[in-house]
Amino acid sequence: MANHPSAEKRNRQRLVRAERNQAVRSSLRTAVKKARAAIAAGNLDAAKAPVAAASKALAKAVSKGVVHTRNASRTTSRIQAALHKVSAKA
Repeated sequence: MANHPSAEKRNRQRLVRAERNQAVRSSLRTAVKKARAAIAAGNLDAAKAPVAAASKALAKAVSKGVVHTRNASRTTSRIQAALHKVSAKA
C-alpha cells in the first residue's frame, strides 16, 4: 500500500495506463485476427483492407509503447508475407 502522496499518484497513473494499454492491445489482437482470417479465406481483394488495418494498428501500438517495435515489425511482415502468398496463388 502506498504511504506517500507521490506513491499514491504513481499507483493511480499505473491503473490508468494499464487500462489504456489493455484496450489498445485488445483492439490490436482483434485487427490481427481479422487480417489472418481474411487471408485464410483466400480472397485477395477482401483481405487487403484488414491487412492494412492490422498494419496500422500495430504501428499505433508501437507509438504508444504497448508492444515492442520488433514484435510489431515481425507480425506485420508475417501478415504481409501470407497475403503475398495468397496473391501468388491467384
